[in-house]
Amino acid sequence: MERNYLGIEIGGTKLQFVSGGPAGRVIQRWRFPVDQTRGGAGIREQITSALPGILTETGFSGIGVGFGGPVDWKTGQICCSHQIEGWADFQLGAWLQSLARMPVRIDNDANVAALGEALQGAGPGFSPVFYVTLGSGVGGGLVVDGRIYHGAKPGESEIGHVCLDRSGTFVERRCSGWAVDTRIRESVTQVPEGRLAQLVGKARSGEARFLAAALAEGDELAWGILRETAGDLAFGLSHVVHLFHPEIIVIGGGLSLVGEPLRAAVEESLAKFVMEAFSPGPKVVLAALGEDAVPVGALALAKRQPK
Repeated sequence: MERNYLGIEIGGTKLQFVSGGPAGRVIQRWRFPVDQTRGGAGIREQITSALPGILTETGFSGIGVGFGGPVDWKTGQICCSHQIEGWADFQLGAWLQSLARMPVRIDNDANVAALGEALQGAGPGFSPVFYVTLGSGVGGGLVVDGRIYHGAKPGESEIGHVCLDRSGTFVERRCSGWAVDTRIRESVTQVPEGRLAQLVGKARSGEARFLAAALAEGDELAWGILRETAGDLAFGLSHVVHLFHPEIIVIGGGLSLVGEPLRAAVEESLAKFVMEAFSPGPKVVLAALGEDAVPVGALALAKRQPK
């Protein structure tokens, strides 16, 4: 009989469960919004309420979890969440195992997304695979020969906290979706007649979602913001290249929906920062799994029984 696995994504805005088989394909999903005001306790109440019904629908052999924050992957203990209060030092692995009575593996969501892209997304056939997600923050994961690379615990590949200068400006402050929103919000006031300003209108959040359309119409301000963001990201990624020499870099997260202009700009800028001996550098691609990167990675994690 084919084994089924349960993948869980615990983030700052959503709680998602997916079922899948050994091939890692999502068969069924259950998605719930997260009320940030209720903190980690509220999310745990949602899990406690939803899990019994999910487990009775399908027989599962294991659970994999991608958690939005630093995790001790060996024990399943949460370090903290940068978005939701009430997770610090929580023994999530032991708690879930007591509820589900089956093996549970937990890792940081960017690591889990990297695993998903490496095995089922844009990365099959490449190793090492480095994944960077550009969302409300900037996260990363490194997969070598099909396995997540962990250093000293908690072991995330924190590309978002790589410094861009000695003053302490780091990648996340320049390249996250929120950072680009802020840059657009401030910039359109200087060029109110431009197409990007027209598209943004009176929006006061999520301004980055208008970037792709403005780029397609040749808006100079949009292209300037894109080149600056891509240059900052490429500078951060150049350290990854010099240290770990990935064969491929996968760009995911909400900002990656800008698409080919972003990918091409990062690739072009990265070539300028990589020493000649390592040219042409890694292949740079867009994520193939989209919002399913963490769930698919969680299914792959679930197949690997805890040590």
